[in-house]
Amino acid sequence: MSTAITRAWRVARCRARGAMKSWSQHQPCTSRKVPRRPCPYVQYRIPAAVCPSIVEPSPAFSQVVAFFHLSAPRRFRHGVLFLLARLDLFGVGAAVGRERTVDERIDEFFAALVADCRGRLPVAPTGLLRFDVVAEDGEAATWYVRLAGAQTRVTRTGEHPDCTVEVRPEAFVRLLAGRDNMVSMLLRGDVSVAGDLALLFTFRRLLPGTADSVGTEPAAELVPHTAPGVVGLHEVTSVFAGNMFMISEKNGDVLATPTSPLGLFSFDTRFLSTWRLTINTESLSVLSVDDVATYEAKFGLVPGEPTHYVNATTSVLRHRWVGPEYEEEITLFNFAPEPVRYVVRLDAGADFAEVLEVRDGFKRARPVTATIADDALRLHYKRAGLHRETVITASTPATLDEHGLTWTFTVEPHGTWSTRLRVLALLRDLHRRDLRERLTSSVGRSQHQRGRDITARTAGVPRLRADHKPLQQAYEYGVRDLAALHYPGLNFETALPATGLPWSMALLGRESLISSFQALPFMPERAVNTLRILALSQGVRHDPFRGEQPGKIVQESRYGDSGAFNDTPESASFSAADTTAAFVILLDEYERWTGDAELVRRFEFEIRAAIGWLDHDADRAGSGYVWSTQRPTRTGPQNESWRNSADAICFDDGRPPTYPLAICEIQGYAFEARRRAARMARRFWDDPAWADRLERDAARLRERFDRDFWLPDRGHYAVAVQFDGVPLDSLTSNMGQLLCTGIVAPHRAEQMVAHLMSPALYSGWGIRTLASTAADYNPLGHHTGAVWPWENSLIAWGLRRAGFRAQAARVATGLLDAARHFQGRLPAYITGYDRATTHVPVPHGFTDSPYAPSAGAPLMLLRALLGLEPYEDHLAVDAAVPEDLGQIELLDIKGRWGYADALGRGRPFRDRPVP
Repeated sequence: MSTAITRAWRVARCRARGAMKSWSQHQPCTSRKVPRRPCPYVQYRIPAAVCPSIVEPSPAFSQVVAFFHLSAPRRFRHGVLFLLARLDLFGVGAAVGRERTVDERIDEFFAALVADCRGRLPVAPTGLLRFDVVAEDGEAATWYVRLAGAQTRVTRTGEHPDCTVEVRPEAFVRLLAGRDNMVSMLLRGDVSVAGDLALLFTFRRLLPGTADSVGTEPAAELVPHTAPGVVGLHEVTSVFAGNMFMISEKNGDVLATPTSPLGLFSFDTRFLSTWRLTINTESLSVLSVDDVATYEAKFGLVPGEPTHYVNATTSVLRHRWVGPEYEEEITLFNFAPEPVRYVVRLDAGADFAEVLEVRDGFKRARPVTATIADDALRLHYKRAGLHRETVITASTPATLDEHGLTWTFTVEPHGTWSTRLRVLALLRDLHRRDLRERLTSSVGRSQHQRGRDITARTAGVPRLRADHKPLQQAYEYGVRDLAALHYPGLNFETALPATGLPWSMALLGRESLISSFQALPFMPERAVNTLRILALSQGVRHDPFRGEQPGKIVQESRYGDSGAFNDTPESASFSAADTTAAFVILLDEYERWTGDAELVRRFEFEIRAAIGWLDHDADRAGSGYVWSTQRPTRTGPQNESWRNSADAICFDDGRPPTYPLAICEIQGYAFEARRRAARMARRFWDDPAWADRLERDAARLRERFDRDFWLPDRGHYAVAVQFDGVPLDSLTSNMGQLLCTGIVAPHRAEQMVAHLMSPALYSGWGIRTLASTAADYNPLGHHTGAVWPWENSLIAWGLRRAGFRAQAARVATGLLDAARHFQGRLPAYITGYDRATTHVPVPHGFTDSPYAPSAGAPLMLLRALLGLEPYEDHLAVDAAVPEDLGQIELLDIKGRWGYADALGRGRPFRDRPVP
């Protein structure tokens, strides 16, 4: 017996070490930091690999977990837990020698649901879920779950559910065991959902607290691809609506390569990679392009190559628009004095590439079948239960083949011919239904409805009258783009904020939070939508594959097949260490502007969970810092900060750091989040004790930060500090964001600002991400020298709040001068070349444009220039406008005060004294 137990002990310890590897990332602390404190047992989760039969640990077993977490040496801890679980000593596993059946596990889960849900659900949303667990023989077991905060009820009968979920037993057990993800299962057809998907996402909080959702089948092979692609924004024309967009050459054609962003994309997939129009075998030359709206464009074209000496007698008008589907009208004009016979050919094809594969230069072999049925060309891609399909139809009869459509006809003198093409981009489930058909969130929008949506979002925006035309133009573009960058996601009833085109037409947590913060005085409803979807997607379990942890805010949610099959974590990736604090900050700032106390009360649960993440999982050393590491991706390791490139964070001499790192601006956001959570706790949640604790924690963090990050020999803050206490001394733009948070010690501000505005960082257009004096500086590197408008807008606002008026104005005017060269629409970033060298801002290849945080930059600059700050029930205006900008009037600023106007006149001014 003793030999058997010893053998079991050794096997158990080895298995448990691997299963619990994600918990063992705490490193010995040899720095100036306080040693780590053990987290409470409620944060200590049992992965499914330790004991597959555990659905949810009993209180008795949780006490054992707590005991070994607090007391036992690490070398023994995991093996004991595994052995106890396998022997079922505390009633949480199967009896020795027998595993529970699939039906037993599901029955036990629902039976224990009511007792286990206390304290695990927010107050909203509420409603009735119906679960139909359907076996292969068609027999279904049904449960009804009513979600109403803490008052959850489970029954076997019910009526009129708000959300109906159909799932196979094996798929449901994978979800319970933490081996799968809700979004992935939906995308690949393992789950069929009708009704309000938000309820199912809320139900997700009741699932067991551990996961390992890495794909169980081999990932499809990705190979690097080096074919040339489109090199710049000036070469293309785009239209977009929701998350569907079409990018083409200037004549409207698409001949995509695996690395060019040309094509029709929807839900992160390219549904058209070929779309080429010819007239009598001749390609078309562009005469004019009219960007009618963000979702509509017109092209004036002629066949062949027109010259000064030859007048074309045939012209073509291509008129396209996007909504829930893509449509294009082709009109041909014959100006010849005799009838002309035409052969019009439209080549069409689809490779169903994921947008991230195109961006990263990878190619995946996808078998595409082309069929002709019901007067339509159907292009289809299938992987297991995931189906993607492009359906092309025309309003006039055409000859269809597997590669396109052909029309042959004769046009009389001065006559016309036209046809309208319709392209459907379908995401089908296992039953070949479109995923969006049965969800209340997916309501189609016609072309005119899309225009009305944008008009409605801009209806209450303050009116700007500015003498400085680049400011007026940038403001109008920014408002229009922010209104247009919304899409109907699968999992939310209201349109979600999208980030940018082409690479970021999806929900990105950090970027949505930033653009919502920038737009608060102008479009506060964007913040509401952002807060709601991020609260709905908040982390609820420990999943190393996705980086998910309880309370953490999601960074990325995409719909490609890589995420559906868990090849990559992008279907729900928690790869950012700064989104959680930014979520708290946005909610408080929203209330300060709008006075919407009800929303603050609604999100108390989520804010407490977010602060809990800052206190526990984010703080690996008990120091109060948020520690971040690098996560593996197909293009290499990626940081968890906004500068997520592998080479973005380094020493001044180019040496790479040792991870994990405490990155400077993330600590500033954590400091600000605690202060703002304290305000909400005291004012709205009637919890002064917790508010006091948060303020004490914030004060200790500020003191420790100044001690550990300040570099006295250099006069600026370190970009990061290693776990061993060694600071990274490179000079970066990151520290400029600290001015927005209040963590900067007042006596440090002047030295720090001098560095920000020095020639090493300030290019003349904005502040570079990395100083030109650093060993790794590269003006073409998007995180090692480029200028990001959104970051500069926050820095300008921080400078203004700290009393540095002239410096704030200088940053603002530099960005506005750059915007003039892009017709008012700032791209995601521009290169870091010095203004005196290039005289014009140099764009960076094919970066996102429009890009929501860049669209929000002019709005943030206006707030900085006019000194707009909400104080209880009135709006404070303290304008500091430089002479070059003339007069600025911002009218009808809506807030808790009703409506207010702000006026600023350009004049010379001196800096305020540093507070």
